[in-house]
Amino acid sequence: MKIYQHLSDFKKLDHAIVTIGTFDGVHFGHQKIIKQLVERAKQDQGESVILTFFPHPRMIIDPENQDLKMISTIDEKAKILETLGVDHLIITPFTRDFSNQSPEDYIKNTLVDNIGTRHIIIGYDHRFGKDRSGNLSDLKAAGKTYGFSVEEIMEQDIHDVAVSSTKIRQALLEGNVSLAADYLGYPFSIFGRVIKGDKIGRTIGFPTANIFVEETYKLIPSDGIYAVTVEMEAELPASNTKLQTYKGMAYIGQRPTINGMTRNIEVNIFDFNHEIYGQNIKMNFLKFLRHDVKFTGLEALTVQLQKDKEATLAYFDSL
Repeated sequence: MKIYQHLSDFKKLDHAIVTIGTFDGVHFGHQKIIKQLVERAKQDQGESVILTFFPHPRMIIDPENQDLKMISTIDEKAKILETLGVDHLIITPFTRDFSNQSPEDYIKNTLVDNIGTRHIIIGYDHRFGKDRSGNLSDLKAAGKTYGFSVEEIMEQDIHDVAVSSTKIRQALLEGNVSLAADYLGYPFSIFGRVIKGDKIGRTIGFPTANIFVEETYKLIPSDGIYAVTVEMEAELPASNTKLQTYKGMAYIGQRPTINGMTRNIEVNIFDFNHEIYGQNIKMNFLKFLRHDVKFTGLEALTVQLQKDKEATLAYFDSL
């Protein structure tokens, strides 16, 4: 899959089969639409194109609202789309100027002149252009002028997509990562860099890697303890790298037992004793174990962490 950071980087195609959307999380509902796109491109001997936007349009239209959090970062989204067989991913910077285009200009400039759209698969409720005034009827009328056909994604499929996204976000905010995985079709994950912490975990026998997530718009699950797998690159003697996967338990919270002031993301990696500061790791959230609570002191916390580890190992043994 080829990735373009701007429409101007994209070379117009002879036969582009296009769909448009944010595809946050690329969950089961999204995957159904994307498979439809890829299959149509194969049938027509064309090339599949996804046009998406970053930042999310709502972040630009309503910048004061900081509540919008995304299931996937733009890089995570791209990696999933690639596995689905998409040929081209155009990540268009969403700006005020872009949003103020008339529907007619958007169709001509973006879909026709820049992409070379010959067929577009789009939701019945799709809106575009200034004040979101363009609609499916406008697309169909323009298709007759510019020579592209429009395939409507049915209302039930669009409803399923919207409901699934809402349910995934709600599940994650409640810590229900198992339910989120059911809707996504894969485990929810966090990708970040290992940074230095205060090393309290080491003093009680549970050293943790502190994770910094650069993308502030990334949704972080509810505070608590989770069973996770951790993926990281391991150096091999031949100077190559190989992805290694470890079991562990993750913590999200403000560490109330030591009167912490900031929300931390930490992971205790089982059977692992290496310095990995500065390394990027991926945590896959598999099961919620318990909510975050304040203990009477480090001794009580240590006892509970041992129980958490036993519960985590029991979970992995049950798989």
